[in-house]
Amino acid sequence: MALQLAYFRDAGRFSLTYEASMTRLFRDGRTETVRPVSLESCAFVKGMDDKEKSKEEVIDLLKKACDKHVVCYKDAMQGKGVDRHLFCLYVVSRYLEVDSPFLEKVLSEPWRLSTSQTPHTQLPNDKWDLQNHPDRICAGGGFGPVADDGYGISYIIAGEDTIFFHCSSKHSSPETDSVRMRKGIARALRDMQALFDSKTKQQ
Repeated sequence: MALQLAYFRDAGRFSLTYEASMTRLFRDGRTETVRPVSLESCAFVKGMDDKEKSKEEVIDLLKKACDKHVVCYKDAMQGKGVDRHLFCLYVVSRYLEVDSPFLEKVLSEPWRLSTSQTPHTQLPNDKWDLQNHPDRICAGGGFGPVADDGYGISYIIAGEDTIFFHCSSKHSSPETDSVRMRKGIARALRDMQALFDSKTKQQ
C-alpha cells in the first residue's frame, strides 16, 4: 500500500501494477501476477490525503485495502490469477492465427509500476537470526522498469526493523525520477506510521 501511495503522489494517477507471486504449490510452478490496484487500495490512497477524513477512517480504509490485497495474493498463489491465463490464451491465439482485439488491448497495457519482494535468505531460521547476527543483513539487488515511463521497485524485509527498497527508472523519461520516488516511498511509510503513532515526528 505504501508503494501505491507513493506512486500516486509521484505520478498523479493510478497505473497498472505488477507484483510477483510464487506458484510453488504446483509442480514446475514459477510465478503469477498479483494486481495490487483495487477499488480498496485506491480508496485508501485517496483517503490518505483527504483532509476531511479522520485517522480512524483512513486506518479502516487501509485495513480493507490490505485485506483485499491478501485475498488477491492468495488467489494468485493458488492458480486463480488472470495473467498467466491471459498469456496462454495469447499463445493459443497466435498458434491458431486468430486475431483477438481483447487480448491485444489487455496485453498492450504498460506495467508502469513493477514490484517484487526479494527473499532475504534461503538459510534455516537459526542460521540467519538478524537480531544476533546483524552483519548478515544484505540489501540485495533490484531490477529495471518494465515500461519506459515506469519504475522497477524491489523490496526486502530484513527482520523486524529493516526494509530495503531498490528503485529504478530510465533517465530518458521526463516523468520518472528514482531519487524522487525513493523519497516518496519514505514519506508514504512515515505517513502510514503516523496513523498509528500520534507521536511520530516527520524527519
